[in-house]
Amino acid sequence: MNSVKRIGPGLVLCLLLSIPSVLLGRLFPVVGGPVFAILAGMLVSLVLKDRTRYQAGIAFTSKKILQYAVILLGFGLNLSEIAKVGAKSLPIICTTVSMSLIIAFLIRKWLKMPNNISVLVGVGSSICGGSAIAATAPVIGADDEEIVQSISVIFLFNILAALLFPTLGGMMGMSNEGFGLFAGTAINDTSSVTAAASTWDTLHNTNGAVLEYATIVKLTRTLAIIPITLALAFWRTWQVKRGGAVSNGSFDLKKIFPFFILFFVLASIITTVSTMAGVNPALFQAFKTLSKYFIILAMAAIGLNTNLVKLVKTGGKPIFMGVCCWVGITCASLIMQHVQGLL
Repeated sequence: MNSVKRIGPGLVLCLLLSIPSVLLGRLFPVVGGPVFAILAGMLVSLVLKDRTRYQAGIAFTSKKILQYAVILLGFGLNLSEIAKVGAKSLPIICTTVSMSLIIAFLIRKWLKMPNNISVLVGVGSSICGGSAIAATAPVIGADDEEIVQSISVIFLFNILAALLFPTLGGMMGMSNEGFGLFAGTAINDTSSVTAAASTWDTLHNTNGAVLEYATIVKLTRTLAIIPITLALAFWRTWQVKRGGAVSNGSFDLKKIFPFFILFFVLASIITTVSTMAGVNPALFQAFKTLSKYFIILAMAAIGLNTNLVKLVKTGGKPIFMGVCCWVGITCASLIMQHVQGLL
């Protein structure tokens, strides 16, 4: 009962901000509910000077609810469907993910950027935008301002890709399958992938075939969350050990290891096995939808914890990194399609 009273006010505040964000996200899918939630949270934080009553609930929402969202995301992954598309898309996905992470690493060294924001921008650009950032942030101990910066960068290039890629694909004479691969491997967030693929379907009268194909490619990319987060967990463990925290007894692997990712994998396996056994996939749609709502709820909390003035002042380097990652991923996707004879 005490814990409910402690986190209740902040949780309700985040919920109140998330409801209009969901509605606006439906009206403007290229922008998406999470971005509206972050903006709403940042605007409220400017006028809400004393957050003592709300802080426990805001912290719970930005951390725990975010992890629950990632777990529920696993119910949207049917591994058997992904395996059908994986043969063609996997080499491109591996190349684009590697390209983004390498670029982020090099720019971090060059511009002497903070580790966390560099990891979040690199992972968000290479895997699946907000979902990857949501999964990675707890593992590396990123704070809310770092999460907002990285989400903002991903959002900017999501919009550009959704607007420009269908025209670019048409100018290059891409096939339907080629554009599906291009959208699924080079656009960060699922909402923008579906927006670009839907535009292509409308322009080329494909009856939704490209949208379905691009979405499966994008979900295949989402699986990269698993090895990336586990690798980051072990990297952070090594960093802590090297810093001497083990010797004084302050290090605890259980506090760092991303156990929620294991539940994410379990959810994917449950979905796959159930579908193979004849269970209607629509049964899991509620979990997938709830995952999206949880992410929006968590983004409202993260917006509330963000210093807007500081964000504007420090946003230049992350945006530059985002540009480089985005261009690198786009070029890598096109080159790999050419190598495979798909372009």
